[in-house]
Amino acid sequence: MERMEVTETFAGVTLPGHLHTQESLAFAATFPFRPTDVVIATYPKSGTTWMQEILTLLFSRGDAVPAKTIPNWERAPWLEQIYFRDAVRDAAARRLITTHLPARVLAPALQQSKAKVIYVARNPKDVAVSFYHFHRLAKFLPDPGSFDTFLTRFLEGTVHYGSWFDHVKGWLGQRHLLDMLYVTYEELHQDLCGTARRLSAFLGCPVAPETLAALEQHCSFAAMRDNAMANYTLIPREIMDHSQGRFMRKGVVGDWRAHFSPLQAALFDRLYQEEMGDAGLPLRWPMA
Repeated sequence: MERMEVTETFAGVTLPGHLHTQESLAFAATFPFRPTDVVIATYPKSGTTWMQEILTLLFSRGDAVPAKTIPNWERAPWLEQIYFRDAVRDAAARRLITTHLPARVLAPALQQSKAKVIYVARNPKDVAVSFYHFHRLAKFLPDPGSFDTFLTRFLEGTVHYGSWFDHVKGWLGQRHLLDMLYVTYEELHQDLCGTARRLSAFLGCPVAPETLAALEQHCSFAAMRDNAMANYTLIPREIMDHSQGRFMRKGVVGDWRAHFSPLQAALFDRLYQEEMGDAGLPLRWPMA
């Protein structure tokens, strides 16, 4: 398994070398987007897979066969990863592309292209917990150590993929310059069908009642957790050790309360207020 211990640094952010090279990252930064492209932009562990599945069902008009037979990294390939050029379907009328890159890297090209961007964000306390558990599973990420150690690095923004605060502020700061729809993980939990209707209106993709019914069934957490095309069990154990836990672990809102001590929560809240308090961004989750 190549480059498992390698770290790449690009645009001030560290990334796992198993998935990224300087060449693949430079290619992403200069990628010629089309007006018909749909880009899912997220910080890790914010609902990326969920959005990939929802859009797959919307584009197939409720036909679950693509979602059950094609891995999600082929249906919605990662722009910055090594395999992207082989996976992107240039002949497709509408390409679905995924990225964790910060807005400062991609916004200039996206502004020129008029591609549609869907930005998915999640309560950062839940992100920190989920990312910690993912580090224990993914062999291409550094050993996270204790949760307290990992949380300190998460708040410092020194984890792979950089600062959550910078990522969210960067992308949402572009929402008036890009053709962007902002969705939260919490909204998907609260009203999946209502959010799917918002997505269909944004994408100009009509959604029939039977499509919503299929989406509700296929895009439930239980269905996605058991779908090998979405749950990453196809990845060899040398890369993702599923004995350490599931890629789709719980899929709940507010699990951070079972992990944070009162001191950790207070430190997090203080930094969150410093970073986000005056940002004027539409962040839709309770922090307490």
